[in-house]
Amino acid sequence: MKLLTALVLIEALLLIWVFAVEPRLLRVSRYQLEAPDMKGLKMVFASDFHLTPGSKERLRKIVAAINAEKPDIVLLGGDFAKGHLRSVSMPAEEIAAGLAEIKAPAGVFAVLGNHDEWYGKKEMAAALAARGIMVLQNDGRQIDYQGISFYLGGVEDVSTGRPDVGRALSGAVGAAVLLSHSPDVFPEVPAQTVLTLAGHTHGGQVYVPGFGAPIANSRYGQKYLRGLKERPPADYLGRARYQYSAGAFLQRAGNCVD
Repeated sequence: MKLLTALVLIEALLLIWVFAVEPRLLRVSRYQLEAPDMKGLKMVFASDFHLTPGSKERLRKIVAAINAEKPDIVLLGGDFAKGHLRSVSMPAEEIAAGLAEIKAPAGVFAVLGNHDEWYGKKEMAAALAARGIMVLQNDGRQIDYQGISFYLGGVEDVSTGRPDVGRALSGAVGAAVLLSHSPDVFPEVPAQTVLTLAGHTHGGQVYVPGFGAPIANSRYGQKYLRGLKERPPADYLGRARYQYSAGAFLQRAGNCVD
């Protein structure tokens, strides 16, 4: 009986952590990457906001944390909306208005996640675009900023869309960065892609040291669950490639490239 009571208590505490505590945490992780083509660029990546009607103050804090990094460019990994029902999500126009306060001279770019699809992908994309945030859906654009030049591509969500990495990066002639909601596209990324960024996994939401995460939200299990991974040099210049999966609910800012 005592064992059953303890298990119930542990389960209750985990649920409180997952749904009440962790979504309100805000952490910043900084990385310096060896990427000669983008040397000196400061990039911030944030993902999986899951904003409810009562999240206005949290959104303000997230935007303030992003701006505090003084980024050159900001990339957003999707899941701005919350849940399957529109009634539990902050309206798209309010989300876009809050994110429009982000300051980044080279621009703010985004992909959409599965929650955004459930909310209404077209409406979310339109609201963000109206506020100057470019939404990439299997397409991309050339970024030229203070002598730094690279191609930025973005793909649709794996579970609710049809991600096409090749199409998203079709305009790349040199260094490239790929933005995805899910890390499940990582194995498809070509060699010239210096950095691939994704969210969605929530870092497992609950991560047990020595065991890992009971829920990975990825077809690859815990392989791309969280953190920065460096792939072996794969192009003719021997340059490394990096892949980063953000622990969602924890907004992560990546500081690169040096």
